[in-house]
Order: sequence, then C-alpha cells, then structure tokens
Amino acid sequence: EVQLQASGGGLVQAGGSLRLSCKASGFTFDEYAIGWFRQAPGKEREGFSCISNSDGRKYYADSVKGRFTISSDNAKNTVYLRMNSLKPEDTAVYSCAAVLAVAVVGACPEIYEYDYWGQGTQVTVSS
Repeated sequence: EVQLQASGGGLVQAGGSLRLSCKASGFTFDEYAIGWFRQAPGKEREGFSCISNSDGRKYYADSVKGRFTISSDNAKNTVYLRMNSLKPEDTAVYSCAAVLAVAVVGACPEIYEYDYWGQGTQVTVSS
C-alpha cells in the first residue's frame, strides 16, 4: 500500500521557521520525485517545490525560493522541507505527492502528473 504522510506543521510567528517531513512507503523511493504543495483557504492548490530522489535535482517556485529548502534522505524514504522567514501568506495546508522521477524535466511536474498523494499538515503563520 502506497502511503505518503506529511508532518511537522504548526503555529509559528512571522519570521520563524518550521521543518516539514514527508514519509513515503509502498513504492521504490529512489525512482520517484516528491513534490510539495500547499492550499490556502479559498485558493487553488499550489505546487512550489520538488526533488528527484534519483539524482537530487530540486526546483522551487519564486514565491519560496531563498526561504524554503527541500532535501531527501533516501535511507529513510523521507523528504524534508525547511521553511525559514515564514510569512502570514505562507499559511496553508501543506501536502506532498510522488511522481516518477523521469517526469522531472527542467521543472516540477504539473499537479495532474503526480501519482500518489498524502494528507496534509496545517501551517499557520501569525503576524
């Protein structure tokens, strides 16, 4: 059974930091890429970062570049998202998803390309 479990969310003040984890199981981790997404109330789901577990390529959206860092520990089947300098507009439900690494060609795949999705974790940034 494929499972993706995001964790690590919480309440933090603006300017603070959080580290999210995405623990995967049920598929060959190093053949896949993991993407991070977020959805704020009343807004569409937004993909903002991904990492290929086969070769380590990583990509970021402009909205998080320089503040967020994605990393992968293949031995633990886990992808991490370090979020620094958090802003109130970062408030959202954060979730992770998996797609075959071959789909990562110069940028993160489109949302509809992802094969497996996990439940999200709430991140709330207070001003």
